[in-house]
Amino acid sequence: MELRLLVTFEKVATVLSFTQAAAELKYAQSSVTSQIRALESSLGTELFDRLGSRIRLTEAGERLLPYARRIIELNDEARAAVAGADEPAGTINVGTMESLTSYRLPALLELFHHRYPQVKLSLRPTLGDETRQALRQGVYDIGFLLERETEHAGLESEVLAAEPLVLVSAPAHPLAGSPALVTGDLTDVQLIGTEPGCPYRDLFEQELREHTGAPPPFMEFGTIEATKRGVAGGLGVALLPRMTVRAELASGALVELPWKPPFQLYTQVAWREGKRLPRHVRLFIDETMRLVREQESN
Repeated sequence: MELRLLVTFEKVATVLSFTQAAAELKYAQSSVTSQIRALESSLGTELFDRLGSRIRLTEAGERLLPYARRIIELNDEARAAVAGADEPAGTINVGTMESLTSYRLPALLELFHHRYPQVKLSLRPTLGDETRQALRQGVYDIGFLLERETEHAGLESEVLAAEPLVLVSAPAHPLAGSPALVTGDLTDVQLIGTEPGCPYRDLFEQELREHTGAPPPFMEFGTIEATKRGVAGGLGVALLPRMTVRAELASGALVELPWKPPFQLYTQVAWREGKRLPRHVRLFIDETMRLVREQESN
């Protein structure tokens, strides 16, 4: 089996589209089709079921996929080792979310840019379920998660830090002077949040829905920065990771309301279970753990 055929097979199996695989591999679609046919011919079996415009792996394709990924990973590892044992090199596809990219990762990105210039980082913005699925499929090498659960089927993970959440408002908001708040006090309050799928937004919404039986009144601002501006402008209150509002709390632009979330989230780094991690990927994980834990101790 030729390596290039396995690379093409792995990409098609991951995205389940000849057209998308061709675009990502920068091949003509006819080249992708002919390479898959050549691989099927050499193995004497079909690897994909063609269902009109859709495809899916056959049982033989399902069995081949983990071997193909292992061969590709070993090839990349061998190339990196031959290219220079003293200089980590390679590309890392990273799935992450806005809050972590903006507030947890800048020091890590700066470190790799200056100290490990041969390591190329490709950041892909995704949320929980999408990130986990992309890791299992091999689309991402590494994924950052902000979740309540710390174990994930088909993945290995390391907890980097507990991520405290705070309910914030403008200083002049009617709730700002309250000595204490319970969930029932928030059911009629205008809420500002990021998009559905964001873990703390979804858990907050679930908590409020259990009290009222109806969807709470969220005004969606999409990004964290837009959410903070809406809150500072007096449009409502928002539940956000403390790390994202430290500067605003310190300056007085926002105030913390006396409500404690009944759930805890953890920042985690994850990768596919059983994946052989090349040196540069293992280095990325180790440096991530070191830097985040240093942030927590300061």
